Amino acid sequence: MSLDAVLSRIDADLSTSIDRLMEFLRIPSISTDPAYNEQVEKAADWLVADLQSIGIAAEKRLTTGHPMVVGHVGEDGDGPHVLFYGHYDVQPVDPLELWKRDPFDPALEDTENGQVIRGRGSSDDKGQLMTFVEACRAWKAIHGTLPCRITFFFEGEEESGSPSLVPFLEANKDELKADLALVCDTSMVSRGVPSIASQLRGMLKDEFTVIGPRIDLHSGHYGGPGLNPLRELSKIVASFYDDETGRVAVDGFYEGVHEVPAEQLRQWENCGFNETEYLKSVGYTQPHGEKGYSTLEQQWARPTLEVNGLWGGYNGAGSKTVIPSEAHCKITCRLVGDMDPDALRDKIRKHVEDRLSPDAKVVWDNDLEGSPASVMNLDRPEFEAARGALSDEWDREAVFTGMGGSIPVVGYFDTVLGLDSMLVGYANDDDAIHSPNEKYDVKSFHKGIRSWARILDALNK
Repeated sequence: MSLDAVLSRIDADLSTSIDRLMEFLRIPSISTDPAYNEQVEKAADWLVADLQSIGIAAEKRLTTGHPMVVGHVGEDGDGPHVLFYGHYDVQPVDPLELWKRDPFDPALEDTENGQVIRGRGSSDDKGQLMTFVEACRAWKAIHGTLPCRITFFFEGEEESGSPSLVPFLEANKDELKADLALVCDTSMVSRGVPSIASQLRGMLKDEFTVIGPRIDLHSGHYGGPGLNPLRELSKIVASFYDDETGRVAVDGFYEGVHEVPAEQLRQWENCGFNETEYLKSVGYTQPHGEKGYSTLEQQWARPTLEVNGLWGGYNGAGSKTVIPSEAHCKITCRLVGDMDPDALRDKIRKHVEDRLSPDAKVVWDNDLEGSPASVMNLDRPEFEAARGALSDEWDREAVFTGMGGSIPVVGYFDTVLGLDSMLVGYANDDDAIHSPNEKYDVKSFHKGIRSWARILDALNK
């Protein structure tokens, strides 16, 4: 099959492809707000109709929440079988007054970095989802078929916690199994640097309350002999960290953590990441993580323990001379490598309990939440094939990157479907996803379509 003819068709049809995306963006598919339930349904129907228009056997599947869209093309023996995932729901638009235009009236705008598509969902994730659909459309237009067997799987609840996702995967695991999952809900490490995410950090959440006296106490009557839970809590929080090295000081915290291979470090060092701008954009002058690791390593490949909230005592106007009865703390950990969230929770809780003074008690939250890191199987030949395809399209070496955050669906594809995932996205850091004035570069959209065409071609060889 001729790839050049497909790429030429993509170029010729770009304006029409943008028009289709604009139509899709006008549907306010906000999944978290019940007032928009009909619009979420409308977006699912739009996708079904669009896939069917290019010969994909697609349908809307109802769940207890918002619907899934599933489509199939090809048969056994038609090359590799890939599952492509994206989500069609979007974030709320508040605060509306900060938008330059109606968030669901998308438009092309000229900026210093080129033309952009401005509107909610343009980058996260409708624009990225449509790069793949448009690549398939061009393949069908030129060849009448696609280069491999494809299952399309589009979710309508990603921005609202995906409550229906796992039950749907479990109920339809035989239908959704494939050789490899392709996910396009990611970004490029730097503008113009094509990127394949090789690892995602996992997450552990916990919360605890330190309890001292049975009631709030007068600080004149009990100041001195009284145990103050806020002081206890501050002592415990300080003990989480080694100030000299920046490491987490919980015993056994780093079990399952691995060093980054030298070849990946080389790619990271030459990926165009601007540490100064990254730090300066939020008011920092230097990184504050583990000594001996670069900013990218700290963000992508090292675990963290963060204090997300501390409170207790009197927080109103003026002062109130009390020793509070309770003090509270919320923490989260980002996990890497083979770290076990359940084992780590036990270690953190032991660390806290071992440091309690007499008469202090701790009560832990019972709403347990944790997921391990996702590490992609880069030994699979598809990854190097895709990296070569991206390098050819962007005229720049594509890199295997890490990601500081988490994409839960990748873990579910592994545990429920037994699927490895490849994450390729074309968003930029300044796309303002989840924020007012979200945008997607026209260059990202155009070259994203061309990139998927090249990747599909490369995977079929």
